[in-house]
Amino acid sequence: MNDIIKTQISRELKAYCDKAGSQNKAATKLGTSSATISQMLAGKWDLIKDDLWRYIGKGIGYSQRKWPVVETKNYKMLKALYTDAKKHSVVYAVVGDAGSGKTLSANEYSRLSQNVFVVECREYWTRKKFLSELLRRMGKNFSGTISEMMDEIMEALKRMDSPLIILDEIDKVKDPVLYFLITFYNELEDHCGIVLQATSYFKKRMLKGVRLSRKGYHELYSRLGRKFISLSAPRSNDIIHICSANGVTDKAKIKEIIEESDNDLRRVKRKIHALKVA
Repeated sequence: MNDIIKTQISRELKAYCDKAGSQNKAATKLGTSSATISQMLAGKWDLIKDDLWRYIGKGIGYSQRKWPVVETKNYKMLKALYTDAKKHSVVYAVVGDAGSGKTLSANEYSRLSQNVFVVECREYWTRKKFLSELLRRMGKNFSGTISEMMDEIMEALKRMDSPLIILDEIDKVKDPVLYFLITFYNELEDHCGIVLQATSYFKKRMLKGVRLSRKGYHELYSRLGRKFISLSAPRSNDIIHICSANGVTDKAKIKEIIEESDNDLRRVKRKIHALKVA
C-alpha cells in the first residue's frame, strides 16, 4: 500500500464524503470513525494500517483494477427505471438472471446520484437487521426498537428531495421482511421511489404466494402494480463493448468470450481477467 494508492483512495474518499453530505455520515456508512476519515483526508497517514486503507477503499468502490461500467442494454433500461422511480416516487419490481448486470447498475446509479440507497439483501436478515442496514446506507448511526428505527427512516426520507431505495437480491429475504415492505410502501407513498430487483425466482415466489393466498402476497403484488419488468440476456454487442472497454480487441478472443459466457456478465469478467493475466 504505497503513497500513490493512498492518495487515490483519499481523493475518492473526499468525493464520497461530499456525496454523503458530511464526513460523519460517510464514516457511518463505511463503518469506521470520523477521526479516521479526517486523518486520511488530511494526509496524516502514519498510524493508519494498510488493512484499514483496503477496507475504506473497498467501501467507497476504489480498485486499481476497477471494472469499467459499460452502458449495456440492461444498464440503460435500469437507469431509466431508477430515474422514473426516483422522480415520481413509484415502486417497480425488476427480475433478471444472475449476471445480467442488476447489482452493478444499481451501485453505479447510486454512485452518480444523490439520495439513492442500495441495500443488498441477505437471507438471514430479520426486520431489525434490514432497518439497521438501510439506516447505515443512509449514513445514520441509529439503533432502537423497530418502531423507533422506522420513524427515523421515514422522517429522514420525507425530508429528502426525491429519494430512492433499491433493494437488490430481494428474493433472498424471508417472508416477515417481505411483508414489511407493505408498511414501507404505505408510509412512503408519494415520498420515495422503491425498486425491488431479483432473479426470476422472486416472480415465481410472488405469483405462487398470490395463487395460494399467502399472508401479505396479494397486498404486495398490488403495490408492485401486478407487474414484473424483465431484463434481457446480455447481447453479443454488449459483450463486445465490455471487451473493448477492458482492452480486449482481438476478434477471435471476443468470439470465444461470447460463446463461453452463457449470457452471464460475471463469466465475461472472469474470461477477460483470464486473458489479461495469461
